[in-house]
Amino acid sequence: MSTGFLAVDSGGSGLRVVLGTAGDGGEGPRVTGRRASREPVRTGARGIDPGHLLGQLLPMARALGEEAGVDRLGTVVVGAAGLATLGDALRAELPGALARELGVRTVALVADAVTAYVGALGPRAGAVVAAGTGLIATGTDLTRWRRADGWGHLLGDCGGGAWIGRAGLEAALRAHDGREGGSAPLLARAEERFGPVAGLPGQVYPRTDRPAVLASFAPEVAACAAGDPVAAGVLRTAARHMADSAAAVCPPGGEPRVAVTGGLLKLGDPLVVPLEEELAKRLPHARRTAAAGDPLDGSVRIANDLATGSFTLPGDDSMLWVTTDPDG
Repeated sequence: MSTGFLAVDSGGSGLRVVLGTAGDGGEGPRVTGRRASREPVRTGARGIDPGHLLGQLLPMARALGEEAGVDRLGTVVVGAAGLATLGDALRAELPGALARELGVRTVALVADAVTAYVGALGPRAGAVVAAGTGLIATGTDLTRWRRADGWGHLLGDCGGGAWIGRAGLEAALRAHDGREGGSAPLLARAEERFGPVAGLPGQVYPRTDRPAVLASFAPEVAACAAGDPVAAGVLRTAARHMADSAAAVCPPGGEPRVAVTGGLLKLGDPLVVPLEEELAKRLPHARRTAAAGDPLDGSVRIANDLATGSFTLPGDDSMLWVTTDPDG
């Protein structure tokens, strides 16, 4: 039996959990088991619900520990969407609950933008743009964290999937009305996907999953880009927004690294080519690099570094909060 760590990624699609044992030097962590839940952790008046998170996490942690012969968890890292603005209840309740239930000594609560950063670049200075349905950029010079955008589809997330889909649908509606800036190809795609566009507001505005509905049209914009200058212009503007956010958080000196992660990259060359051009234009001093891993990999890296005493990233009350019980 041995002491292990638990790394968690909690997001809109549910919970992913890794149990591992720490390794230092050239070894790195050893992953001994994985679990996943398709049920996203609830949010309410108190923010992210600690009870709902624990109700899913504790049974997975115990089962993984029994299977792997890990009798105690020294470190737990929870990467959570919405932590910066909705994490007060987690910070107040999770460390004590994990200490009581699992004997955990060190708990880190980390914004998913930071776990995405660490998964992509590790503990290096730079900037990471996480681009999916929404969009957020995170950067650090290793003394503090910076973030840009991530304000949601009504106020920001500029260049993300919902933004691209909304801009594409706007161009479709312009074509329907006969206004300048319209796109007949996008109008045809919109009607094929949603039916007559006169009914489109009724399909979008009442939906609680409105960002996902808008983002579902982003691949149609990419599919039209080669032959439609309006669609190509939407993606060029999205690339410019993404580069703007990266530039806002990237350290200005040295040779920082810049990576882009997230499902939006699946749009392929129609987005990726202008994005590379815009990043080179805005951040000529930065070294463009492929992301090494995803947010769960970032949680694993943070957990291993905390467990081995090699953790060097800056703390932040809202984005990377670590607490340790010296008597644990």
